[in-house]
Amino acid sequence: MRTAGRSAVKENKYDDEVFFNKYKEMSRSVYGLKGAGEWPSLVKILPDFQGKDVLDLGCGYGWHCRYAAQHGASRVLGTDISRRMLETARSMDAGEEIEYQLGAMEDLQFADGSFDIVFSSLAFHYVKDIRPLFRNIRHWLRDKGVFVFSAEHPVFTAYGSQDWYYDDQGNILHFPVDNYYYEGKREAVFLGEKVIKYHRTLTTYLETLLENGFSIRHVVEPPPPEDMMDLPGMRDEMRRPMMLLVCAEKRGDCLR
Repeated sequence: MRTAGRSAVKENKYDDEVFFNKYKEMSRSVYGLKGAGEWPSLVKILPDFQGKDVLDLGCGYGWHCRYAAQHGASRVLGTDISRRMLETARSMDAGEEIEYQLGAMEDLQFADGSFDIVFSSLAFHYVKDIRPLFRNIRHWLRDKGVFVFSAEHPVFTAYGSQDWYYDDQGNILHFPVDNYYYEGKREAVFLGEKVIKYHRTLTTYLETLLENGFSIRHVVEPPPPEDMMDLPGMRDEMRRPMMLLVCAEKRGDCLR
């Protein structure tokens, strides 16, 4: 039995019509996984989905849900805070194995040991505090269950603006990194719109996993793929990390 508890209203920019219309023009929205620059690195660290029960937190259009189902998952639950995202996900072809649920990931409740795999793509930087969420994920997973996520890299989120410094002619000078150890709220500009995100250090991500009984399998800072290097601005993405990929396994001796 699953429920979504009550909590303070959380920002949900993806149900804003202007923002959503901009988002759906992005390469990853149009072309799916092949349009996501991190996908060639992410797919290498994904576990075997055959016969597994899978939870996707912040599933968006459901691309990863469909990938899991296509690769043998017996059950996939995709959750998202955005009605528009889920409407789009449901409008795409989906097998009987996939179900979608509306709700903020921080508010979800599941019985212990409900899933073999928990996955999340580029959503945790919208979460104010990952500590209680990672504790929940530990409980939702079965022993030796796998937790895989991508998030914006702490170098990318530290300063807040998430934009380059430019000279008077508009040429890129460098990417600002400041206030790295001051975790918390940042006001970023994404797709020309102001968006609230949350910065945390690499230490916080990894130590929170270790504190909650996970063994870390992979930590990847994915460079842009070669076949995207000719896209505008892509070569500059080699100058600093934008994303962080992590794969971890719940230890069998984890505290209950």
